[in-house]
Amino acid sequence: MKLFSIVIAIVLCMSCSEEQSRKKSENLETTSQTTDSVGMVRLKLTPAEADRLAALPLTCMQTEYPNKLNQTLGNATDLQSPQALHPAFYGCFDWHSSVHGHWMLVSLLRQFPDMGKATEARAKLKENITPANIAKEVEYFTREPSYERTYGWAWLLKLAEELHNWDDPLARELEKNMQPLTDVIVKSYMGFLPKLHYPIRIGEHSNTAFGLTFAYDYAKTVNNTALSDLITSRAKDFYNDDTECPITWEPGGFDFLSPCLEEADIMLRILPTEEFRDWLRKFLPQLGEASFGLEQGEVSDREDGKLVHLDGVNFSRAWCLYDIARALPEYTHLRKIADEHIRHSLPHIVDDNYEGTHWLGSFAVYALNTAH
Repeated sequence: MKLFSIVIAIVLCMSCSEEQSRKKSENLETTSQTTDSVGMVRLKLTPAEADRLAALPLTCMQTEYPNKLNQTLGNATDLQSPQALHPAFYGCFDWHSSVHGHWMLVSLLRQFPDMGKATEARAKLKENITPANIAKEVEYFTREPSYERTYGWAWLLKLAEELHNWDDPLARELEKNMQPLTDVIVKSYMGFLPKLHYPIRIGEHSNTAFGLTFAYDYAKTVNNTALSDLITSRAKDFYNDDTECPITWEPGGFDFLSPCLEEADIMLRILPTEEFRDWLRKFLPQLGEASFGLEQGEVSDREDGKLVHLDGVNFSRAWCLYDIARALPEYTHLRKIADEHIRHSLPHIVDDNYEGTHWLGSFAVYALNTAH
């Protein structure tokens, strides 16, 4: 009888968990899709979902621990707390995740200025991005110029770009406050890229194509022709002659970026449309087939900080596929694959697994921003 009771309890718990998961998935899907003028269903952020996702960086951006500093110790004075070393971007487990959490809040405030968490978001942005805090960040990069190269650099410039595009008095204040650090990162790109002989083609932080893409977006937005011209030149050096990218090898076990699709994303930006079309046919010929399919990355354990990366690869694949479909009408079929990737992982990023929630929300928001 006791064994029977235990079995019943387990079944009921499993059923309850499955029902909660189903409802969470349905809620996220129905609140994040709309129908455009030609009848196509498009995923889209809504105010309710913006509030739900905004809770993720708001929870962690001023949470100091746990923390992964990724620093080189020059001497004993470098052994300081995360907030002492990085007073602007000390939360969300590591520096780059804090930066793209700040970007996420700015992006959501631009789109939904009256969202429920707007007041809290504005206050925390103002508390963190101050002249004094940014001066300490600049001081750190002066000591460690290769810190966060180039993943964190790219997200810092994406944050700077978002602030630049946000028509709000707070944005002008924060952009001005952050400018010294923005200038340091631009200078770092200008110094590093000419010395990089070979691109890094992995699916994690040091992926060169990703690092170039966000930096290029920033450069075009603020009309920094020196930076955009350098990125264009180096991207051509690295990728212009590439063919037959082995996308069937992807994803790797810890990937949150697609090496093949990130490369396509930067080449889409720097090449004229017809040149990019010809390049893509050689680089990823299978993408042009209406029958092309791409299975989503499967996460086996969302409490494992590395394995949960595969939720990230679903979002980053999606934004690359959306970009290609928008640039080349004959690739519209890629939108469905991108939608499926987002739907696969979106329900799982608003739970209690800090390993994913400290960073995945920003990937989801960026993917959804590119969906329309």
